[in-house]
Amino acid sequence: MGLLDDLEQEAQRRKAGADDQDRAKQEREAAYRTQLEPGMAALHEYLSKLTQNLSFIKPKKTLRHALPGYGDIVLQVEHEYDLKIQSQPASKEIRLSFPCPILTEECPNVEVLGATKIKTVAGAFQRFHIGGVTITKKDANGEALAANVRARGRITLSAVFNADAESGVVRLQFANFDQIGGQQTKTIAPDQFNETLYDEIGRYVAREPNNLFREALPDDYRKQLRTKVQQEEMKRRWETQMAQRQRDELAEMERQQGLAGKLTKVVDQVKAGSLFDKLRGLVKKDK
Repeated sequence: MGLLDDLEQEAQRRKAGADDQDRAKQEREAAYRTQLEPGMAALHEYLSKLTQNLSFIKPKKTLRHALPGYGDIVLQVEHEYDLKIQSQPASKEIRLSFPCPILTEECPNVEVLGATKIKTVAGAFQRFHIGGVTITKKDANGEALAANVRARGRITLSAVFNADAESGVVRLQFANFDQIGGQQTKTIAPDQFNETLYDEIGRYVAREPNNLFREALPDDYRKQLRTKVQQEEMKRRWETQMAQRQRDELAEMERQQGLAGKLTKVVDQVKAGSLFDKLRGLVKKDK
C-alpha cells in the first residue's frame, strides 16, 4: 500500500468521524427542540403551581442539618418562593429559591473554649452567613478564649435547572437541601424528562419522600437482590429454628439428668434403709 492510499484512508476516517459528530449534534439539537425546550416550559409551569399551593397551604416543615463542631442547625421552611425562567434561542434556565429561618430556640446553646475551636466554629458560621457567635472572654492580647454559640439567621435553599441544545440534556443542581453548603447534582436524558420526573422534583423541593437521587436498578439486578434477600431470610429462619431446637434439646437433657439424679438419690436411700433393717433384725435375734 502506497502513501496515497494511506492518506486517502486517513481522510475517509476523519470524514466519517466528522459525519458522526455532525449527526450527534443534530440529534442533540432535535432532542432539545422536541423534548427539552417544551419540557422546561412544562417544568416551570409545574413548579409555579407547586409553589403557589405551598405558599397558600404553608405546611409546617423543619429541617435539621448537622454542622461539625457545633451540632444540629434547625431550619423552618418559610414558603416564600422566588421562581424565574430565562430563555435563549438554544437554552433555558429555571431558578428557584426560598429562605429558611433558623429556629434559634431549638438550636444548641454551646460554650466553646480555646482560640482554635472558636476560630473553627466562627469560620463555619461566617462561611454560611450564620450569626450567633458571642465572645465572652479574651486574653490580654485580645485573643478570644471563650465564646457562647447559638445559631441565628437564615439559610437559602436554591435549585437551578439548565437545558441546552449543545449538550442535549437537563442538569439539576440543588444547594443547601440536604446539607448546609452542600450541593446535589443530576443529569437527565431527554427520554427521562417527563411528568414523573417533575413529580420527583416537586417532592424533593417540598421535602417529601422521593426517589430523585436514588438510581433505578435494572430489573435483572433487582431480581438478583430480591432472590439474595429471600435466601438470607431462609438462612436466618433455619438458623433460628436450629438454635431453638438445640436449646430445647439441652433443656430436655438437663431435665432428664435432674430426674436421674433424684432417682439415684432415692435408690441410695432405699438401699440404706434396707441395710439398717437387716442390722436391726440381727440385734433382735441376739436378744
